[in-house]
Amino acid sequence: MLWIKERSVSREMGGASSLVGNIRDKLLKNWFILGIITVILLARANPGFGAKGGPLKPEFTIKYIAVSTIFLFSGLSLKTEELKKALMQLQLHVFIQSFTLLFTPCFMWTLLQFLSKTAINVYLLQGLQVVSCMPPPVSSAVIFTKTVGGNDAAAIFNSAFGSFLGIVVSPILVFIFLGSSSSVPFIDIFLSLFVTVVVPILCGQILRQFIYDWLEKVKPPFGTIGSFILLTIIYTTFCDTFSNKELNIDKFSLIAVAGTVFCVQIFLITLVFLITTRVKCFGFRPKDTVCAMFCSTHKSLTLGIPMIKIIYMGNESLSLITIPLLIYHPTQMLLGGCIMQTVRGWMQRAIKTSELPPSA
Repeated sequence: MLWIKERSVSREMGGASSLVGNIRDKLLKNWFILGIITVILLARANPGFGAKGGPLKPEFTIKYIAVSTIFLFSGLSLKTEELKKALMQLQLHVFIQSFTLLFTPCFMWTLLQFLSKTAINVYLLQGLQVVSCMPPPVSSAVIFTKTVGGNDAAAIFNSAFGSFLGIVVSPILVFIFLGSSSSVPFIDIFLSLFVTVVVPILCGQILRQFIYDWLEKVKPPFGTIGSFILLTIIYTTFCDTFSNKELNIDKFSLIAVAGTVFCVQIFLITLVFLITTRVKCFGFRPKDTVCAMFCSTHKSLTLGIPMIKIIYMGNESLSLITIPLLIYHPTQMLLGGCIMQTVRGWMQRAIKTSELPPSA
């Protein structure tokens, strides 16, 4: 009887140990999502620390150091031949730029024809249209694509090229849809992009030639480091959001706009996925789909805020028009982080399936 009891206790302990192990594995697998939740809570508890002008000085540490580090790592880890190959993927580039700077503004305009009949604040609706005209970001889309394992070379090109293109195209789109126009400080924005994107990538590519053997042998965890940097960007983004004192708007309009932003992003990501995987004439690979999902649907806060301030300079409703972009950016970061594991799993399965012989 004692032997039976010992076996029973042993089984129970083994079962408990297995359960703990499964929970631990789940937590480790989804550590990035837990990290997102953690940094959001930290930002909510003390938004002033990571907000612009706070002790963390994100206007320098994030805008220049963190973003430049991301692209330096991209330059180090990116094989030069892959970057050259990515530059030749004209069909992918045309699709991404057309989707983000043509389809998205037109889709938003159509949607707003219905939303304008509701009680949502009219300036928030204008802000939604302005957001749709903004270019893709130069950091988050690349980081998500790289972390998932997608075509990061194409993501780098489209994020950088889309930002340069957006400097000219975005104000024109705003003028077409809303009738507002103004000059944009092209030189300042070009210099900022050159310093934070182009220079680090070139430095990484040059440095790669000297430490190629070491990189191949050690294989530094650039992806994991990039994920931690992304968490700091998410943290400072939410610090800015929570510390913004001008977000005084009726709750219905604020909730409605937040819900609209979330639904629009889900719709756009799903649409890009379906087009790039179902329309066979494009010939996109699974890694190209990952790149398109993030680059086509993300909008730049870094370029967007200065553009909005310039386009609507002197407008009393500037703070209200800016709110949708302040909502859109953290939403795309949060949503991107939540779907990373799912997208990575799909991509890996799709690659394995494509490598199987036709008879399989």
